[in-house]
Amino acid sequence: MNFSPNESSIDRIVRLVAGIALAVLAIAGSLAAPIVYVVWAVAAILVITGAVGFCPLYAILHVRTKAR
Repeated sequence: MNFSPNESSIDRIVRLVAGIALAVLAIAGSLAAPIVYVVWAVAAILVITGAVGFCPLYAILHVRTKAR
């Protein structure tokens, strides 16, 4: 698998903002116990993929939002 960036700048910004928003929602304590763990996992995935610029799911599906 090629680990070159496959996310555009806008895609990365959206992922970072969404991940941070989900983390804030989880920290606020407004979610029940089973759901908060899923929200934390999704937030972590969004922040990591947004920071790195590579999405493994995009690579598997052969999707690129970044211009070559």
